Amino acid sequence: MTDRRGTFEHALFTEPRPEHGYCSDDMARVLIVVAREPDHLPALRGLAMLSLRFLQDALDSHGRCRNRMDRFGVWEDSPAVNDSWGRTIWGLGTAVSRSDDHLIRHLAGRGLERAMTQRSLWPRAMAFAALGAAELLRVDPGNLTALALLSDAADAMVGPQQGRWPWPEQRLTYANATLPEAMIAAGSVLGRPILLEQGLELLGWLLARETWHGHLSITPVGGSGPDDEGPGFDQQPIEVAALADACARAHAVTGDRRWADGITAGANWFLGDNDTGVAMWDPDTGGAFDGLEEYGANRNQGTESTLALLSTLQHARSQLSVLQ
Repeated sequence: MTDRRGTFEHALFTEPRPEHGYCSDDMARVLIVVAREPDHLPALRGLAMLSLRFLQDALDSHGRCRNRMDRFGVWEDSPAVNDSWGRTIWGLGTAVSRSDDHLIRHLAGRGLERAMTQRSLWPRAMAFAALGAAELLRVDPGNLTALALLSDAADAMVGPQQGRWPWPEQRLTYANATLPEAMIAAGSVLGRPILLEQGLELLGWLLARETWHGHLSITPVGGSGPDDEGPGFDQQPIEVAALADACARAHAVTGDRRWADGITAGANWFLGDNDTGVAMWDPDTGGAFDGLEEYGANRNQGTESTLALLSTLQHARSQLSVLQ
């Protein structure tokens, strides 16, 4: 799925589709997954360096980010401060915080300070960026640019609402668990206990809503509102990964066993403990399928889905090592 420019976004079954090009969203995800690995094998280090070059090129001089590149290396959109900007900060911040390679940490820092001076009106973009700032602050707690970004993101976060629908939006849409995860991260790093508790409350509600008959039943691509009943389709692996990310952070902060159980449920979703009882990955290729449909799986193995599988399994592996 990867060539000299980047990792292709889409696949037809197991074959990459170069005509659909590359995107910063995926390259940031690649960097996050690779940076979490404790030891960089040559292939993983090469992926990290490729991701860093891609994301550095995506950022303009003001710290805004382009997302889409065609197969020939030509950018197809203009710099902006949307989700790809936030995910780029998340990826670069994770590399600085988690990578054991000095050069990767150094290169990831380039452009990160510039990107963190921007702000977005989109809640999820700010949530992704907040996670990157929180990662950086793990190793550089006095970084003023990261502190300012995380504080501004925290000020814009909306906690649980009154009534039977506590979610701060009218509907669940995409990357839902990222919102409470960002609240948990900001609350714990900035010492805001109320924000932390609000994030935990929202995550607990989301985990309960997305659990059905003992397994995960994730919000489908069309979203879900107060009067919608599950299960809904199609379900995407990236939503499982977002929930596992949030549960991993909540467990790290609180030590509460229910968050570890959420990670396990995410891993089991890929193994077939889901609404249709089909495995969502291919053991021969290691790739994940693009969507859980009502009567089976969409068997295309795109980059986003495979990275969602790897990210979820990383958390499950870490949880096992803690228990041992």
